[in-house]
Amino acid sequence: MDPMVFLLDTLVFVGIFMILTLSLNLEYGFTGLGNFGKVAFFMVGAYIYAITIQFGLPFYISLVLGAVVAAILGALVSLPALRLREDYLAITTIAFGEIVRIIFKAEQAIAGGVWGIAVPSIFQDLNLSIRMSVIVNLLLIYCMVAVIFIILQMLTNSPYGRVLRSIREDDEAVAALGKNVIYYKVQVFMIGSAIAGIAGGLYAQYLRFIEPNMFLPLVTFFVWIMLILGGTGNNKGALVGALLIEFISRGSRIAKDYVALPVDPHNVQFVLFGILIIILIMYWPNGLLREKQIQTVPERRIAHGDSVSK
Repeated sequence: MDPMVFLLDTLVFVGIFMILTLSLNLEYGFTGLGNFGKVAFFMVGAYIYAITIQFGLPFYISLVLGAVVAAILGALVSLPALRLREDYLAITTIAFGEIVRIIFKAEQAIAGGVWGIAVPSIFQDLNLSIRMSVIVNLLLIYCMVAVIFIILQMLTNSPYGRVLRSIREDDEAVAALGKNVIYYKVQVFMIGSAIAGIAGGLYAQYLRFIEPNMFLPLVTFFVWIMLILGGTGNNKGALVGALLIEFISRGSRIAKDYVALPVDPHNVQFVLFGILIIILIMYWPNGLLREKQIQTVPERRIAHGDSVSK
C-alpha cells in the first residue's frame, strides 16, 4: 500500500474512534455510566446505514436513521438497568452487544448474515482515485468530529453538564435536590448511543462493507483504553487518547516489515496497551489531560478582574 494512503487511512479510523470515544466520555467521563457494550450501538448505526442507503435514501437521512435507532435502543436497554445497581448496566450492555451481533449474524435476508453486506459509497459517481477517495472521507469524518466535539463542549460546560457531573459524584444528593436522576441518565445514554450510531454509519460508508465479526467486544475494549489514556471528563483528552491508541494499533501491524519481533506483531499492541495502562495508573491516574473545573459566570468575571456585581 502507498505509505501516504496508509497514513490517511489511519487518520480516517482515528476520526471514527474519536467520535466513539467522545460518546463514551459523555456517558462515563461526565455522568459515571459504565457502558461496556459501546460496540452494540456502533454496530446498529453501521447496519441501519448500510441497509437504508441501499434503498436510495440520501446519505444524511441514512446517517440520522442509524443514530435515531441506536438512541432508541440505548433508552430501551438503559431504562430498566439504571434503576438497579450500576453493575447491572455493565452486564446488560455487554450482553446486549453480543445479542445484537448474533441477530445480525443470523439475519440473511436484510443484513447478509455471516457474509456481510456491501455498502455503496456516496462518492462512487465521482470516479475518484484511491487516495482522493480516502481524502474526501477524511474531510467528511473530521467535519463530523468537529461538530460533535463543539456540541459536547457546549453541553458539558452548560448547567446541564454541571448536573451530569453532580450525578457522577453523588446521584442521591442530586435526587434530594429534586432532579430526576433516571431521566438524566437515560437522556445521556440516548445521546451517547446516537453519537456511536453516527460513528457506525461513517464506518460503513468508508469501508463499503460490514459483517458481524467486525463488531466484536474488543472494539469496546479499545474505546475504553482510548478514554482512560486521554482522560475522563475531558473531551480534548478523548481525542488525544483515540489518536494515540489508533496509531499504536496501526503501527504494530506494520512493525513486522521493519523490525524482527519475537512475538506475533498483532499481539504487540496488547503488550503496549498493558504497559500504558500500568504507567497511567502509577503516574497519571486521571489520564493525560485531566478534567477541568467549570467556572460559573461570576467566577469568570472575577478571573477577568471584574466585580461580581457587574
